[in-house]
Amino acid sequence: MAKTSASSEGFSPADFTDGRKPGDWKSRYPDVVAEKAIRFEQWYLALHLAMGILFVAIVYSSERPKACVAEGGGPISLQWQHLLLAWSAGLLGGTLFAIKWLYHSVAKWNWNADRFLWRWFTPHVSAVLAAAFVILGGSGILAIFDARAFQSIDLCFGLAFLVGYFSDSAIAKLTEIAETLFGPSRPNRNPRVEDQPKNLLSARRQKKT
Repeated sequence: MAKTSASSEGFSPADFTDGRKPGDWKSRYPDVVAEKAIRFEQWYLALHLAMGILFVAIVYSSERPKACVAEGGGPISLQWQHLLLAWSAGLLGGTLFAIKWLYHSVAKWNWNADRFLWRWFTPHVSAVLAAAFVILGGSGILAIFDARAFQSIDLCFGLAFLVGYFSDSAIAKLTEIAETLFGPSRPNRNPRVEDQPKNLLSARRQKKT
């Protein structure tokens, strides 16, 4: 059986055969170690999915909190429900993304043990990023939303879920914010090896002139 190419098929291809012939139903991972690892990741992500849903349900079943609005309509003070919901929604979004990658990679014969750390930490990274985004939004640092909009617990959930699911894009946005606040990172002062002769030659010419 020829191994399918991930680059040609993509993440969600139109061909749902997974490169298999009709009647080919057996697992592509007969190795016991691989099978156990896949099962472990399956239950690990399923547990985090249940945790995210449970925490979101707890917050929504409690009394709807109201964020404390500063005078003049400036930054707001978020309540613990906002932060717990943001963390839970980010966990839920990151877990769903990791689950999609897991079953796609298994079906497309692209699963490998080195991706375990990525699937292990993605839900937690997404949860922390989501909570951080909500805090930054409520503080007024993020100009994308009005800080007062974060009084809505529904907006906190929606934004945190999107941040958790698209955590890579969220990290890129945080990088833009950091460069705006602190400036871009300094370029490497050490010239590359292949550029050194040219730099020395230009320096000598400048001395002569």
